[in-house]
Amino acid sequence: MGDLFKPNSATRDNPVPLIVVVPGFQRSRESLSNIAIELARRGFVTISIDPYAQGGSSASLSRIAATTEGYGMFAVIDYAASSGNLNYIDKSRIGATGHSAGGNAAIRGANYFGREAQRTGRPSKLHSVYVSGYVLTLTDEVLKDVRSNVGASYAYYDEGAYRNELKNGDMRIAPEALRLINAAREPGATLVAEVEIGRYYGDKSQRTPRVMHNERVLHPFQPYNKEATANQIDYFEYVFDFRSDIGSADQIWQWKELLSMVSLAMALVAVIPFGRLLLETPWFQPLVQPLPRPLPKPQGNGKILFWSTFVLGALIACFTYIPMAELSQKLFVAASRRELTWFFPQRMNNAVMLWAVLNGTVGFLMFWLSYRYFGRKNGVSQDMLGLRIKPSHLLQTFLLACCLFVFYFLFLFTVYYFFHVDYRFLFMGVRVFQPELLILLIMYAPFFFIFFLANSLRVNAAMRFEGQPEWRSMLLAGIANSLGLLLIVVVQYATFAWTGMVYWTDGWLYVNLLFAVVPMMFVLPYFNRYFFRMTGSIYLGPMVTCLIFVMILITNTVIYLPLE
Repeated sequence: MGDLFKPNSATRDNPVPLIVVVPGFQRSRESLSNIAIELARRGFVTISIDPYAQGGSSASLSRIAATTEGYGMFAVIDYAASSGNLNYIDKSRIGATGHSAGGNAAIRGANYFGREAQRTGRPSKLHSVYVSGYVLTLTDEVLKDVRSNVGASYAYYDEGAYRNELKNGDMRIAPEALRLINAAREPGATLVAEVEIGRYYGDKSQRTPRVMHNERVLHPFQPYNKEATANQIDYFEYVFDFRSDIGSADQIWQWKELLSMVSLAMALVAVIPFGRLLLETPWFQPLVQPLPRPLPKPQGNGKILFWSTFVLGALIACFTYIPMAELSQKLFVAASRRELTWFFPQRMNNAVMLWAVLNGTVGFLMFWLSYRYFGRKNGVSQDMLGLRIKPSHLLQTFLLACCLFVFYFLFLFTVYYFFHVDYRFLFMGVRVFQPELLILLIMYAPFFFIFFLANSLRVNAAMRFEGQPEWRSMLLAGIANSLGLLLIVVVQYATFAWTGMVYWTDGWLYVNLLFAVVPMMFVLPYFNRYFFRMTGSIYLGPMVTCLIFVMILITNTVIYLPLE
């Protein structure tokens, strides 16, 4: 699945270059819409695709789809080069760009169509490629068959640089960068011993231009860096001899990100007043119960117990995340091997799910022990906890949560239908979903619910005290809920800053996932508290947030479902 960005200037009488944009692992086409928009503003036709097994695209039978099929880009290039439907593109000037695994897809495409060009004796269908955030396949074996112009960009502070030959992100003398530049040198020409960053090497008439950029930014933020975006724009304008009147530094994508972030926040907030409105209807009104009395303010041993459990919970969350990620690879073998399966087919979410189950269970245990041996002996009664609810009311609560889930995503579907945008900020986004993903929601949500319910219990039955302002109570709950995972990010990048290598190497992608998960963990207690105040019980909040947040997770990760 993909999005086509066609400038008005592109016509049958004025065909223009086409550039296919390929996101990386864990990303959908919307995540690189900023690149597509900026290129389209300058007159290029762009097609931003969902990689296989991501976004709206089905999974490939290949376990290494980026390498063997360019995440679907090879098929798009073949179609564009042969179809008469795209009569507004210049078929002799077709390019591709991608970030991370999408960058691998781009260079693999140059290799694939280069080998085809050698067999047919014709120029490669892929005129030029731009490889962002990936240098592992800049090898002699791959580069020898490339018959395209190649630009590359690598983050100086890339967390995955430990895999490079020199174990760092400095591309000046990196063997990968030197091979890229020297592979296109004329026979007998002096080989480059040190790459001049930003310099164009080679001859455009021979399709041998090469350039290496090295922006000082982290890997996940490279596509959202103004300098990196400008470098990519300049590259395609150079290799295609296609100059626009808009300077490469004149970029507007930041405004789209800002406004879509506002939409992301406001759409979540809108669930609360809509829930209040439904609770005023006759059918759901019985769910509204008096708000339980807050707990006595902790004193002495109570205060020690509170802060001890606060710190212990954060440490357990921190120290169990990577082990759970490693365990998920052993329990969910097919997904970890990128094989098609109906059994928990989301490789990355499986790790988060195991962590959630463990920490939710630990949360229940810590609460029970605290209440059993201290709380009930010091003025805490069951009436303060918001636990009691009739079975019929519990069912009604679930139906209300389903209504709010439908409201949230129905509104998103409406926005997407009219404006073709979703709720998003950089790589954090809320995508529309396909109906078959409801099967995965049923599969994953019950396990995640253990954590969401434990969080609501902690926030509303263990962190709500007499005389404490609500804003302070919810802020403390947000910190408590996200601190453990935030510590992982801090350790990862503090180690990286100090040593030049991340603390968790094999699990660095799981750590990168936390950039999106930590904000969700921070705001979760706010929703649980607001719904608690509406109903007087702990159940509506976790039901609503579990359905919405888990669907957000499901639609933003790779899915190895056996669907066509």
